[in-house]
Amino acid sequence: MATTTPTRDAHGRRPDRRAPKPMTPGRQAWRSRLWRFDDKASPYAYIAPFFLVFGAFGLYPLVYTGWIALHKVEMTGLDQMEWVGWENFSTILQDSEFWTAVTNTFVIGVISTVPQLMVALGLAHLLNYKLRASTFWRTVILTPYATSVASAALVFALVFRADGGLLNWVLGFFGFGETNWVNGHWTSNIAIAIIVIWRWTGYNTLIYLAAMQAVPSDLYEAASLDGASRWQQFRNVTIPALRPTILFTIVISTIGSMQLFGEPLLLEGGTNGAQGGTEHQYETLSIYLYNYGWNLGHLGTAAAVAWAMLVLLLLIAAINWLIGRLARKTAA
Repeated sequence: MATTTPTRDAHGRRPDRRAPKPMTPGRQAWRSRLWRFDDKASPYAYIAPFFLVFGAFGLYPLVYTGWIALHKVEMTGLDQMEWVGWENFSTILQDSEFWTAVTNTFVIGVISTVPQLMVALGLAHLLNYKLRASTFWRTVILTPYATSVASAALVFALVFRADGGLLNWVLGFFGFGETNWVNGHWTSNIAIAIIVIWRWTGYNTLIYLAAMQAVPSDLYEAASLDGASRWQQFRNVTIPALRPTILFTIVISTIGSMQLFGEPLLLEGGTNGAQGGTEHQYETLSIYLYNYGWNLGHLGTAAAVAWAMLVLLLLIAAINWLIGRLARKTAA
């Protein structure tokens, strides 16, 4: 029986039957177009989930709230909308309670944000040094942030009670009389600010600590060789390096103060927080919105309040941006 000898090349090697066949020009052009399409479309496909979620839960509610703000809508008749134009905005702008809520929100935001960020900056500076059990201390500092706002507010409601409250009991040892923290204008704002400071200081501390650890150690070594003390290093090296982070925390804290809701709602243990106090002495914009939307059922006016809060946030963000820009120009 005759056998066939496989063909060999000039070097005596047998051809590899597994080698891919050469592509035709049409197939090569199709693959080239597919590769170019993949190169251009893949980045959009990767970020598409974020924009889909943002469009569904962020952009659409924002646009729909703006549409509702131009209508008269009641909680009892959601399917009945009456076009009123700018009437809802005119109503809240002419309401003295709205400006009281704006003032309270601004005051609480200032007296809670400034001490909070200063204390956080100092704590981050201490944690930046080599300490024993540094992980334990960082966890302890972050614990208030992980605590439920309802639990924290209810505990502080007992602390600030006028009769038998822990704070009045402590102040009594120093000769101070009992203070009605909730019914006073400034005292109630201070009480809410203390709750906010307690909850958010640890969060900002870890943000500052992460930024400090990113500062090159060469800068500190050069400053030390020049004879700079630790305070001078902190003021002339750390603070300038943290300026963008500080601006970021200011913006985030401002947004948080505009959305302040749980602390004033539960300051009296939930008994009178829905009105922001007997005389609206600690009513914030979020409580004001809550009153219109849920207590009174005027959803159109509540939507107008929400858009007014957005405009105020944009104005504050623009002011912060201008201040940061001026600070950078001054430093340069």
